[in-house]
Amino acid sequence: MADIGSGAGFPSLPLKICFPYIRLTIVDSLNKRIQFLRHVTETIGLRQVEMIHGRAEDVARLPEHRDQYDIVTARAVAKLNVLNELCLPFVRKGGVFAAMKGANPAEEVAEAGRSIRELKGELDQVYRLELPFEQSERHIITIRKVASTPRSYPRKAGVPLKQPLV
Repeated sequence: MADIGSGAGFPSLPLKICFPYIRLTIVDSLNKRIQFLRHVTETIGLRQVEMIHGRAEDVARLPEHRDQYDIVTARAVAKLNVLNELCLPFVRKGGVFAAMKGANPAEEVAEAGRSIRELKGELDQVYRLELPFEQSERHIITIRKVASTPRSYPRKAGVPLKQPLV
């Protein structure tokens, strides 16, 4: 499993705690966050966790990470068409990218159609959840990878955010 842009370690660290056999890779562009997550994993004794300080666009081009992961996660750090370019290159054929999103993602899912196709994915499911206590709506969008990522993706660092595939 890989978590791209992990921030404070959600959802990767809770999943690793619940399923300790998962081999986890965390990628984040801020070394300060990577150092924090390294400290947390060492303090609570989590094993088989690799921390990578780097931009997703660069790390996804490395052979040891490209098309290698069964599941890749990302929180709502960008629109889905951008997240697809940052995350789908990590997913192996037959694997799944799970994007965590807020309320009503229908427009975003529709807008991401081209990026899903270009990056060799296929929309799998959109799961709706309601958070306890605050009763707010969240969604998890899963995209299944149907073929290897084309060599032209991801584009150079910063380009997916500035010029999303639409």
